[in-house]
Amino acid sequence: MSREKIELLQGTLDMLILRTLLFGPAHGHTIAHAIERGSADVLQVEHGSLYPALHRLVRQGLLAAKDGISENNRKAKFYRLTPKGRKHLLNESSKWDRLTEAIGRIMRPSETGS
Repeated sequence: MSREKIELLQGTLDMLILRTLLFGPAHGHTIAHAIERGSADVLQVEHGSLYPALHRLVRQGLLAAKDGISENNRKAKFYRLTPKGRKHLLNESSKWDRLTEAIGRIMRPSETGS
């Protein structure tokens, strides 16, 4: 079955990166594939969006980065969630839940009893 891939908005990508790293440190390629697999390959993570987002999250103190070796024996930068990043993810997840519920009420009023 062919599915159309959807590009992510910046804030959404940031949240998905943080969520992915809840499971432990990972390098960029692994993060991108985890998001794509987790979305049943509907969401597409472009490297041109991923790496600027990772660098921005490090600058904000939400992620920490450390050099290491990937499973392919190549140099890679591994990213991990900081305590500040965990707190930010919790706040963003709560906002996301409220946003999706509100949009759902507008898009499908008959299903929500409105």
